[in-house]
Amino acid sequence: MTPMPAAGAPGTAGSRAAAARPLRLPRLPRRLVWTVFSLSVLGLAWVLTTWVWKLVSPGRFPSPVDVYDAARQLSSGHGYAGGTLSAHVWQSSKLVLTGFAVASAFGVPLGLLMGWSRRAEALLNPTFLLIRPIPPLAWIPLAILWFGLGNGAKVFVIFFAAFVPAVINAYTGVRGIDRTLVAAARVHGASTRQLVAAVLVPGALPSIFTGLRLALQASWTTLVAAELVGALLGLGHVLVIASLDIYPGMILYAMIWVGIMGALMTAALGWLERKVMPWRN
Repeated sequence: MTPMPAAGAPGTAGSRAAAARPLRLPRLPRRLVWTVFSLSVLGLAWVLTTWVWKLVSPGRFPSPVDVYDAARQLSSGHGYAGGTLSAHVWQSSKLVLTGFAVASAFGVPLGLLMGWSRRAEALLNPTFLLIRPIPPLAWIPLAILWFGLGNGAKVFVIFFAAFVPAVINAYTGVRGIDRTLVAAARVHGASTRQLVAAVLVPGALPSIFTGLRLALQASWTTLVAAELVGALLGLGHVLVIASLDIYPGMILYAMIWVGIMGALMTAALGWLERKVMPWRN
Protein backbone atom coordinates (compact mmCIF):
# COMPACT_ATOMS: atom_id res chain seq x y z
CA MET A 1 0.00 0.00 0.00
CA THR A 2 1.37 3.38 -1.01
CA PRO A 3 1.77 5.60 2.06
CA MET A 4 -0.32 8.79 2.11
CA PRO A 5 1.71 12.00 2.07
CA ALA A 6 1.56 13.95 5.31
CA ALA A 7 -0.57 17.06 5.42
CA GLY A 8 1.47 20.08 4.46
CA ALA A 9 4.21 17.92 2.86
CA PRO A 10 5.75 19.23 -0.37
CA GLY A 11 3.53 18.53 -3.35
CA THR A 12 0.32 18.08 -1.39
CA ALA A 13 -2.77 20.22 -1.92
CA GLY A 14 -2.34 21.70 1.55
CA SER A 15 1.20 22.82 0.82
CA ARG A 16 0.22 24.29 -2.56
CA ALA A 17 -2.66 26.21 -0.94
CA ALA A 18 -0.32 27.49 1.75
CA ALA A 19 2.18 28.58 -0.89
CA ALA A 20 -0.50 30.34 -2.89
CA ARG A 21 -1.88 32.14 0.15
CA PRO A 22 -0.43 35.67 0.29
CA LEU A 23 1.82 36.46 3.23
CA ARG A 24 0.15 39.06 5.41
CA LEU A 25 1.81 40.96 8.18
CA PRO A 26 0.02 41.06 11.55
CA ARG A 27 -2.06 44.17 12.12
CA LEU A 28 0.24 45.84 14.66
CA PRO A 29 3.51 45.47 12.71
CA ARG A 30 1.79 46.60 9.51
CA ARG A 31 0.44 49.68 11.28
CA LEU A 32 3.86 50.30 12.77
CA VAL A 33 5.50 50.07 9.33
CA TRP A 34 3.11 52.65 7.89
CA THR A 35 3.65 54.94 10.89
CA VAL A 36 7.42 54.77 10.53
CA PHE A 37 7.15 55.33 6.77
CA SER A 38 4.92 58.39 7.19
CA LEU A 39 7.18 59.90 9.85
CA SER A 40 10.24 59.22 7.69
CA VAL A 41 8.71 61.01 4.70
CA LEU A 42 7.69 63.93 6.90
CA GLY A 43 11.15 64.10 8.48
CA LEU A 44 12.87 63.99 5.09
CA ALA A 45 10.69 66.81 3.80
CA TRP A 46 11.48 68.81 6.94
CA VAL A 47 15.25 68.32 6.54
CA LEU A 48 15.22 69.18 2.84
CA THR A 49 13.09 72.33 3.11
CA THR A 50 14.66 73.84 6.23
CA TRP A 51 18.24 72.59 6.29
CA VAL A 52 19.39 71.51 2.83
CA TRP A 53 17.46 73.74 0.41
CA LYS A 54 16.75 76.48 3.02
CA LEU A 55 13.34 77.21 1.53
CA VAL A 56 11.99 78.19 4.96
CA SER A 57 13.86 80.64 7.17
CA PRO A 58 14.73 79.51 10.73
CA GLY A 59 12.74 82.46 12.10
CA ARG A 60 9.54 81.01 10.65
CA PHE A 61 10.10 77.30 11.18
CA PRO A 62 13.02 75.69 13.05
CA SER A 63 15.53 73.42 11.39
CA PRO A 64 16.47 70.01 12.79
CA VAL A 65 19.61 71.57 14.30
CA ASP A 66 17.49 74.14 16.17
CA VAL A 67 15.26 71.42 17.58
CA TYR A 68 18.29 69.34 18.55
CA ASP A 69 19.78 72.31 20.42
CA ALA A 70 16.46 72.85 22.19
CA ALA A 71 16.32 69.16 23.12
CA ARG A 72 19.84 69.30 24.58
CA GLN A 73 18.98 72.41 26.59
CA LEU A 74 15.72 71.01 27.96
CA SER A 75 17.35 67.69 28.86
CA SER A 76 20.36 69.25 30.55
CA GLY A 77 20.67 69.90 34.26
CA HIS A 78 19.57 73.55 33.99
CA GLY A 79 16.60 72.78 31.76
CA TYR A 80 14.30 75.50 30.44
CA ALA A 81 11.31 77.40 31.78
CA GLY A 82 11.95 76.28 35.33
CA GLY A 83 12.55 72.57 34.83
CA THR A 84 13.97 69.72 32.82
CA LEU A 85 12.10 67.62 30.25
CA SER A 86 11.14 64.92 32.74
CA ALA A 87 9.71 67.46 35.18
CA HIS A 88 7.65 69.18 32.48
CA VAL A 89 6.36 65.90 31.04
CA TRP A 90 5.42 64.57 34.47
CA GLN A 91 3.57 67.76 35.45
CA SER A 92 1.56 67.86 32.21
CA SER A 93 0.78 64.13 32.32
CA LYS A 94 -0.38 64.43 35.93
CA LEU A 95 -2.74 67.29 35.08
CA VAL A 96 -4.14 65.54 32.00
CA LEU A 97 -4.67 62.21 33.74
CA THR A 98 -6.32 63.83 36.75
CA GLY A 99 -8.71 65.94 34.68
CA PHE A 100 -9.47 63.02 32.37
CA ALA A 101 -10.08 60.61 35.24
CA VAL A 102 -12.45 62.98 37.06
CA ALA A 103 -14.32 63.76 33.82
CA SER A 104 -14.68 60.05 33.04
CA ALA A 105 -15.81 59.22 36.58
CA PHE A 106 -18.59 61.80 36.39
CA GLY A 107 -19.32 61.97 32.67
CA VAL A 108 -19.78 58.28 31.83
CA PRO A 109 -22.29 57.52 34.65
CA LEU A 110 -24.17 60.73 33.87
CA GLY A 111 -24.42 59.81 30.20
CA LEU A 112 -25.59 56.30 31.08
CA LEU A 113 -28.20 57.68 33.46
CA MET A 114 -29.53 60.22 30.96
CA GLY A 115 -29.65 57.61 28.21
CA TRP A 116 -31.45 55.07 30.35
CA SER A 117 -33.95 57.19 32.30
CA ARG A 118 -36.33 59.59 30.58
CA ARG A 119 -36.89 61.36 33.87
CA ALA A 120 -33.19 61.87 34.45
CA GLU A 121 -32.79 63.17 30.92
CA ALA A 122 -35.68 65.61 31.37
CA LEU A 123 -34.13 66.83 34.63
CA LEU A 124 -30.45 67.02 33.66
CA ASN A 125 -30.37 67.54 29.90
CA PRO A 126 -31.43 71.24 29.93
CA THR A 127 -28.49 72.12 32.19
CA PHE A 128 -26.10 70.02 30.12
CA LEU A 129 -27.30 71.66 26.89
CA LEU A 130 -26.68 75.04 28.49
CA ILE A 131 -23.06 74.40 29.47
CA ARG A 132 -22.17 72.21 26.48
CA PRO A 133 -21.51 75.07 23.98
CA ILE A 134 -19.25 76.95 26.41
CA PRO A 135 -15.61 76.45 25.33
CA PRO A 136 -13.16 75.26 27.98
CA LEU A 137 -11.13 78.48 27.71
CA ALA A 138 -14.14 80.49 28.87
CA TRP A 139 -13.95 78.72 32.24
CA ILE A 140 -10.43 80.01 33.02
CA PRO A 141 -11.54 83.20 34.87
CA LEU A 142 -13.98 81.25 37.04
CA ALA A 143 -11.39 78.52 37.57
CA ILE A 144 -8.93 81.10 38.93
CA LEU A 145 -11.66 82.61 41.13
CA TRP A 146 -12.74 79.23 42.53
CA PHE A 147 -9.45 77.35 42.79
CA GLY A 148 -6.75 80.04 42.71
CA LEU A 149 -3.58 79.64 40.67
CA GLY A 150 -2.75 76.10 41.77
CA ASN A 151 -3.27 72.80 40.00
CA GLY A 152 -6.96 72.76 40.86
CA ALA A 153 -7.77 75.47 38.33
CA LYS A 154 -5.83 73.67 35.58
CA VAL A 155 -7.48 70.33 36.35
CA PHE A 156 -10.90 71.99 36.24
CA VAL A 157 -10.33 73.42 32.75
CA ILE A 158 -9.10 70.03 31.48
CA PHE A 159 -12.02 68.34 33.25
CA PHE A 160 -14.56 70.45 31.38
CA ALA A 161 -12.89 69.74 28.03
CA ALA A 162 -13.09 65.98 28.65
CA PHE A 163 -16.47 65.94 30.39
CA VAL A 164 -18.66 66.80 27.39
CA PRO A 165 -17.53 64.02 24.97
CA ALA A 166 -17.64 61.47 27.81
CA VAL A 167 -21.28 62.31 28.55
CA ILE A 168 -22.44 62.50 24.93
CA ASN A 169 -20.94 59.18 23.84
CA ALA A 170 -22.14 57.28 26.92
CA TYR A 171 -25.63 58.66 26.29
CA THR A 172 -25.45 57.68 22.61
CA GLY A 173 -24.25 54.19 23.50
CA VAL A 174 -27.23 53.53 25.77
CA ARG A 175 -29.69 54.86 23.23
CA GLY A 176 -28.24 52.54 20.60
CA ILE A 177 -28.93 49.37 22.59
CA ASP A 178 -31.57 47.11 21.05
CA ARG A 179 -34.64 47.35 23.25
CA THR A 180 -35.44 43.72 22.49
CA LEU A 181 -32.44 42.71 24.60
CA VAL A 182 -33.72 44.82 27.47
CA ALA A 183 -37.19 43.28 27.19
CA ALA A 184 -35.74 39.76 27.07
CA ALA A 185 -33.69 40.40 30.20
CA ARG A 186 -36.74 41.68 32.03
CA VAL A 187 -38.80 38.67 30.93
CA HIS A 188 -36.16 36.36 32.41
CA GLY A 189 -36.44 38.16 35.74
CA ALA A 190 -33.28 40.29 35.66
CA SER A 191 -33.08 42.87 38.42
CA THR A 192 -32.12 46.47 37.75
CA ARG A 193 -28.56 45.81 38.88
CA GLN A 194 -28.29 42.73 36.66
CA LEU A 195 -29.80 44.63 33.75
CA VAL A 196 -27.24 47.39 34.09
CA ALA A 197 -24.31 44.97 34.46
CA ALA A 198 -25.33 42.48 31.74
CA VAL A 199 -27.04 44.66 29.13
CA LEU A 200 -26.65 48.39 29.66
CA VAL A 201 -22.89 48.71 30.23
CA PRO A 202 -21.71 46.00 27.76
CA GLY A 203 -23.99 47.35 25.04
CA ALA A 204 -22.75 50.91 25.52
CA LEU A 205 -19.02 50.04 25.90
CA PRO A 206 -17.99 50.68 22.26
CA SER A 207 -19.50 54.15 22.34
CA ILE A 208 -18.12 54.77 25.83
CA PHE A 209 -14.56 54.05 24.71
CA THR A 210 -15.04 56.28 21.68
CA GLY A 211 -16.01 59.04 24.07
CA LEU A 212 -13.02 58.33 26.29
CA ARG A 213 -10.63 58.61 23.34
CA LEU A 214 -12.18 61.93 22.35
CA ALA A 215 -12.05 63.08 25.97
CA LEU A 216 -8.36 62.19 26.25
CA GLN A 217 -7.54 64.04 23.05
CA ALA A 218 -9.53 67.06 24.27
CA SER A 219 -7.56 66.96 27.53
CA TRP A 220 -4.23 67.27 25.73
CA THR A 221 -5.64 69.89 23.37
CA THR A 222 -6.67 72.02 26.35
CA LEU A 223 -3.41 71.51 28.21
CA VAL A 224 -1.68 74.67 26.91
CA ALA A 225 -4.66 76.84 27.84
CA ALA A 226 -4.87 75.18 31.27
CA GLU A 227 -1.20 75.86 31.94
CA LEU A 228 -1.69 79.53 31.22
CA VAL A 229 -3.19 79.68 34.72
CA GLY A 230 -0.07 80.48 36.75
CA ALA A 231 1.90 77.38 35.77
CA LEU A 232 5.50 76.95 36.87
CA LEU A 233 6.06 73.62 35.10
CA GLY A 234 4.57 71.68 32.19
CA LEU A 235 4.81 71.36 28.43
CA GLY A 236 2.21 74.08 27.98
CA HIS A 237 4.31 76.34 30.18
CA VAL A 238 7.33 75.59 27.98
CA LEU A 239 5.32 76.58 24.90
CA VAL A 240 4.25 79.86 26.47
CA ILE A 241 7.75 80.82 27.63
CA ALA A 242 9.31 79.78 24.30
CA SER A 243 6.81 81.93 22.40
CA LEU A 244 7.71 84.91 24.59
CA ASP A 245 11.42 84.20 23.99
CA ILE A 246 10.80 83.75 20.23
CA TYR A 247 12.43 80.32 20.40
CA PRO A 248 10.98 78.27 17.48
CA GLY A 249 13.14 75.22 18.15
CA MET A 250 11.87 74.90 21.72
CA ILE A 251 8.27 75.50 20.60
CA LEU A 252 8.44 72.63 18.10
CA TYR A 253 10.23 70.34 20.54
CA ALA A 254 7.57 70.89 23.21
CA MET A 255 4.86 70.30 20.60
CA ILE A 256 6.52 67.01 19.63
CA TRP A 257 6.41 65.87 23.24
CA VAL A 258 2.75 66.82 23.58
CA GLY A 259 2.11 64.63 20.54
CA ILE A 260 4.22 61.77 21.91
CA MET A 261 2.52 61.74 25.30
CA GLY A 262 -0.93 62.02 23.73
CA ALA A 263 -0.17 59.11 21.40
CA LEU A 264 1.18 56.95 24.26
CA MET A 265 -1.88 57.56 26.42
CA THR A 266 -4.21 56.89 23.49
CA ALA A 267 -2.37 53.62 22.83
CA ALA A 268 -2.73 52.67 26.50
CA LEU A 269 -6.46 53.40 26.32
CA GLY A 270 -6.69 51.26 23.18
CA TRP A 271 -4.94 48.39 25.01
CA LEU A 272 -7.47 48.70 27.84
CA GLU A 273 -10.32 48.69 25.32
CA ARG A 274 -9.05 45.44 23.78
CA LYS A 275 -8.81 43.85 27.22
CA VAL A 276 -12.30 44.94 28.22
CA MET A 277 -13.87 44.04 24.86
CA PRO A 278 -11.86 41.07 23.49
CA TRP A 279 -14.71 40.16 21.12
CA ARG A 280 -13.93 43.26 19.03
CA ASN A 281 -10.27 42.32 18.38
